[in-house]
Amino acid sequence: MSLESNLQQAAELIDQADGLLITAGAGMGVDSGLPDFRGREGFWNAYPALGKARIDFTEIANPQAFRTDPELAWGFYGHRLNLYRSIQPHQGFQILRDWASQKPYGAFVYTSNVDGQFQKAGFAEARIHECHGSIHHLQCTDSACGNVWPASDFYPEVDLFNCRLTSALPRCPVCHKLARPNILMFGDAHWVHDRYDRQYAACIDWLKSPEKPVIIELGAGLAVPTVRYFGEYQGHPLIRINLRDSEGEQSYVLSLPMSASEALEAIDDRLANARNEEQ
Repeated sequence: MSLESNLQQAAELIDQADGLLITAGAGMGVDSGLPDFRGREGFWNAYPALGKARIDFTEIANPQAFRTDPELAWGFYGHRLNLYRSIQPHQGFQILRDWASQKPYGAFVYTSNVDGQFQKAGFAEARIHECHGSIHHLQCTDSACGNVWPASDFYPEVDLFNCRLTSALPRCPVCHKLARPNILMFGDAHWVHDRYDRQYAACIDWLKSPEKPVIIELGAGLAVPTVRYFGEYQGHPLIRINLRDSEGEQSYVLSLPMSASEALEAIDDRLANARNEEQ
């Protein structure tokens, strides 16, 4: 089928749905100006100091980094926290909110992104499941303590040239040990997943309600396919929006090889045209 035909079919599926499950990966944030960590070279372009030291993403996004060099680990995560706080969500987020407002059961967001962009765009916290955690929450590095708290009082100062935190390291307010982001990292046996558990339970509960849900998958790649698998497992019509990996073997997967913002705006145009023709 042609791209135009698939866009039209996507618009019809969304129009007929009574609820939207929005599943989002890194490609959703890239359109807002967030860096793309695809491949080692892409990561090192974003963080030249780590490239110079030949430290790849799996090594710095790792709890071990907070034990061996906490200033470097927090240089990376502190920069990301500052960046995510400053970035404004692209227009596609508002389009999704508008669609959800027209559905009896609204929408639920399932995302591997830790950037908090859906909350910033106005999606209700109670309707978001961040399956890899959130950079906007901190946890104690001592999982036996288990404390998790908002990062709202932490303002990291970072030497970008060397990717090192220059302000004080954050500490757990309960036991005063080193804090880290409440994010599921590589090789992470110490992630405190209390927020995950509550959000996942809310997501599963919501999925029981819609009778005609449609899944809109946005920029979820194959490198860490958590988001893709979750959406496919539901067995409902799935609109897969992805510049590089839009295909799916299942008959219910509709492929749109486009960026997230481009596809959402194109579908919205077709929905608007259909409404105008009805009037």
